[in-house]
Amino acid sequence: MKITKASVSITSPGRNFVTLKIETDEGIYGLGDGTLNGRELAVAAYLTEHVAPCLIGRDPFQTEDIWQYLYRGAYWRRGPVSMSAIAAVDVALWDIKGKALNTPVYNLLGGRSRDGVLVYAHANGADIDKALDDVARHIDLGYLAVRAQSGIPGLASTYGVPKGGQPYEPAEKGLPKESLWSTEKYLRHVPKLFAKLRDQCGEEVHLLHDCHHRLTPIEAARLGKDLEPYRLFWLEDPTPAELQENFRLIRQHTTTPLAVGEVFNSIWDAQDLIRSQWIDYIRMSIVHAGGLTHMKKVADFAALYNVRTGCHGATDLSPVTMAAALHFGLAVHNFGIQEHMPHTTETDAVFPHHYSFKGGYMHPGDAPGLGVDLDEALAAKYPYQRAYLPINRKLDGTLFDW
Repeated sequence: MKITKASVSITSPGRNFVTLKIETDEGIYGLGDGTLNGRELAVAAYLTEHVAPCLIGRDPFQTEDIWQYLYRGAYWRRGPVSMSAIAAVDVALWDIKGKALNTPVYNLLGGRSRDGVLVYAHANGADIDKALDDVARHIDLGYLAVRAQSGIPGLASTYGVPKGGQPYEPAEKGLPKESLWSTEKYLRHVPKLFAKLRDQCGEEVHLLHDCHHRLTPIEAARLGKDLEPYRLFWLEDPTPAELQENFRLIRQHTTTPLAVGEVFNSIWDAQDLIRSQWIDYIRMSIVHAGGLTHMKKVADFAALYNVRTGCHGATDLSPVTMAAALHFGLAVHNFGIQEHMPHTTETDAVFPHHYSFKGGYMHPGDAPGLGVDLDEALAAKYPYQRAYLPINRKLDGTLFDW
């Protein structure tokens, strides 16, 4: 079997997605996701101009060699654009393998380690009472784990809380919008939210929270300590992790479990975090971290240090990545939890798939390969629309982490 064609599709059924389709001389094709929120065209150009020509004539079964070829052979390594492009190729090749061997991808990753993949939902509200209602709604839908965010008094907008009750989508059409932030107001507010949540939900529901990189290490340590009575499943992205040793300080002061990594794109971004056991969950996504070939290495390394996986799974990743993450989560032994934000009906129509949700768990399905397809005719009806993530500033105007 040889690769005969590699083409890129950009579609926007509510938000932008970049999809790579790799075709072979035996009529089997595979799909990979190359979506990078707010920078989609950069990945599409990297794939079209620099990667696709190098794939023609290669054996699609040589996933390890092709991964190393694209990573080491480019000389300029890592970075979200190149690693997303490599992931698109890698996942498409695993899809081809599964279809050619007539088996779901999870069987190629070692087979099932569990019967289903525990997922968590996103719940939010403009204030604490509305957030409580939304958490209760998701529990009624069958979720066993819920991430909770709420509006903060004195701030016009808050990360994770959509306007007008619409599903949350951080990227907005047009140039970047700006929002204002106050760490002091946030730190006073969040413990109140979780005190009421735990009182309402009882002990059985897993509760999670995302700081979105907005705290210093000592502020994150204080918040983690304040939240200990409410036994969070995890506290996500408490501080930027460019300096991995930041997490040493947080770990010294709180036993609240820590999760980080949705913006990472290689094992080197998490090497010290994992080896030093400063975190409990590694959140790298299949698409931004170089695909299944690299993520399997990350998971195996993390397993040595009792760190579990919790892959990023927001709607800025297409159903192709969701399927890949579910195959991965079903197979790896040290799986922890999978983020789940349902896509729009328009997106689901463009990407028909076999994965499903029931009783708090998801399953990738047993179709050969990933179990996801692309309706190219329908995708063409949703042209690319420029959209960016917001810009965040403190109340005094200082540009801050978003």
